[in-house]
Amino acid sequence: MTARDASPINVIDLFAGCGGFTEGFRSFRPDAETSSPYRSVAAVEFDLAAASTYAANFGKWAGGADHVFPGDIKDWDPGSVGHDVDVILGGPPCQGFSGLGKEDVDDPRNKLWRQYMRVVKAVKPKVFIIENVERFFRSMEYEALYAATEKPDGELREYRLESATLNSADYGVPQSRRRAIVMASHRDLPPLRHPTPTHKRRQNGVDSIPGVDDLPDWVAVAAVFKKTSEATATTELPARDCIQLDDHRLPGAFRSRELHIGREPTQTSLKRYRAIPPGGNRHDLPPDLSTPNWIKHRTGSGDVMGRLVWDKPSVTIRTEFFKPEKGRYLHPFADRPLTHYEAALIQDFPDDFLWCGSKTQIARQIGNAVPVGLAKAIAGQVYRHSREW
Repeated sequence: MTARDASPINVIDLFAGCGGFTEGFRSFRPDAETSSPYRSVAAVEFDLAAASTYAANFGKWAGGADHVFPGDIKDWDPGSVGHDVDVILGGPPCQGFSGLGKEDVDDPRNKLWRQYMRVVKAVKPKVFIIENVERFFRSMEYEALYAATEKPDGELREYRLESATLNSADYGVPQSRRRAIVMASHRDLPPLRHPTPTHKRRQNGVDSIPGVDDLPDWVAVAAVFKKTSEATATTELPARDCIQLDDHRLPGAFRSRELHIGREPTQTSLKRYRAIPPGGNRHDLPPDLSTPNWIKHRTGSGDVMGRLVWDKPSVTIRTEFFKPEKGRYLHPFADRPLTHYEAALIQDFPDDFLWCGSKTQIARQIGNAVPVGLAKAIAGQVYRHSREW
């Protein structure tokens, strides 16, 4: 293979969700360039609301929303792309691997990565990238993937894997979110390494990346809450709807900054919020505001009914970030949970990103997304690697 020309780098996003991975690639700019070197040529997403969000943001960039397939990946024909494909991105559903679930080895969602591999075999990209939860690396599915690339008769023997766990906070995202990232490149090319961190954690005078003095500190959630402090939080989405895909009408499209919305808390919830000090959690509640289960279990997760810490990155944003009983999702000082806008900013989405769906549907899209800053760092690494194509 020879060095590539200046034509766009064509990308397919599988299990695309709302497009966090693609947004990172679209927002990447090489030095002195004003546009992205990447072009999305296809995306596959089963959830209609998430697929509609993807189409709303990337349809024009890709030459039309018809490149978005809103259905089961098993029913999608890679031959319909009509372009050479350089890069495949994707985060196959991780619930079967997640420590929050039952970790069922027979969970059918674990097998969806095989559909990802079907597409790789069909379009033969130069590189492919898989994002998943950390436990993916300890699964039988990862063992099978590794064997497919290392065995002489393996289905993916033309590729070599580079696997590592990355933390989005190391790449300027105001969230500590650890993810399994598999970087695979064709064996005719040099190995595709993981991106070098751009930020570091400094704790008790010790750097998380020894010997590197010129990196800025992790970005704290303070940057997010300073931005939203002047906005008025509401409880309902604006009255607006649109048709995105398959002639289905959904609420939207809403810009991120229009999503400063939350639930209407009960009086008991408000009393609990007020009783929790900065940095505190359920363990700080007096007995009359706690629950029998919380009182009984004084050990275990301190994230439940916890406040985010002003000068640190957020904990991992999940799909029910608007429920503080699910994790450390209370505002650092205000007596309320995170809003959708704040969660989107913590996931590093821009203010003008477009969202389609109900409050619950949009929350699920935000929580399931690849943090944009992490995706952008990966895009930069792929671009540097492309000089060898």
